[in-house]
Amino acid sequence: MITRRQAIRTSLAACATAALPASAAPAGRLKQSVSRWCYQDIPLDRLCAAAARLGLRGIDLLQPADYATPARHGLRCTMGYAADIMTIPNGLNRRENHDAIERAFRIGIPQAAKAGVPNVIAFSGNRKGMSDEEGAENTVIGLNRVKRIAEDSGVTICMELLNSKRDHADYMADHTAWGVRVAREVNSSRVKLLYDIYHMQIMEGDLIATIRQNMPWIGHFHTGGVPGRHNLDDSQEVDWHAVAHAIADLGFQGYLAHEFVPQGDPLTALAQAVRTCTV
Repeated sequence: MITRRQAIRTSLAACATAALPASAAPAGRLKQSVSRWCYQDIPLDRLCAAAARLGLRGIDLLQPADYATPARHGLRCTMGYAADIMTIPNGLNRRENHDAIERAFRIGIPQAAKAGVPNVIAFSGNRKGMSDEEGAENTVIGLNRVKRIAEDSGVTICMELLNSKRDHADYMADHTAWGVRVAREVNSSRVKLLYDIYHMQIMEGDLIATIRQNMPWIGHFHTGGVPGRHNLDDSQEVDWHAVAHAIADLGFQGYLAHEFVPQGDPLTALAQAVRTCTV
């Protein structure tokens, strides 16, 4: 049964979608997309329709069952889940996980390739008392086991950088230098970092210089306002337009996906983010 609250949200989402222009050109030099989980109250088909009208290129973080939906709107899934066995706290930094991760990727990566999904997500896992040195060595071993699958399929495995200060306590891949060390040692064009700007602003700051220095190892970006992971507006401490400009100036050919929890009307917040990052 649909609750009154759900009905109101659906109605608001429909009104916001109707208010969008009938079509839009791709948003500037960057290929922008939007993360599905931030808009769970909007049916996926409706979110795809709105994204297309805003000039977005795709929908981020979809399960395989949903890979085909964006294509109905001229979009694609820009980042998929190809190994649910791997989670944020339990990932590549433990050798005992490698067999299961490899089995999952042997199925999930070709499935993503068949659906035209260019990237799949990966996680380091939490430290749980393990040193960063041992964790890096283990993660390199794990990624070396699966990189050929990604190379043969033309799909990029993107290991996400997350903050361990506020949202994901004890997560190991919490600094760019650690992630770059791993990616460099794996040395594959199909193993990159998912540089989450929200998380790295919390952990490191110095965003533009860090991105410029490490762009060869970055395959995907996420946005999210700091503090709070909300709208990319003037209440946030990051100059999003400047960051987007720097990324575009580096010739980045991947996707910048909006991954923030919208405040107010969700599609109005998304439209504002798209405008802000259009350079």
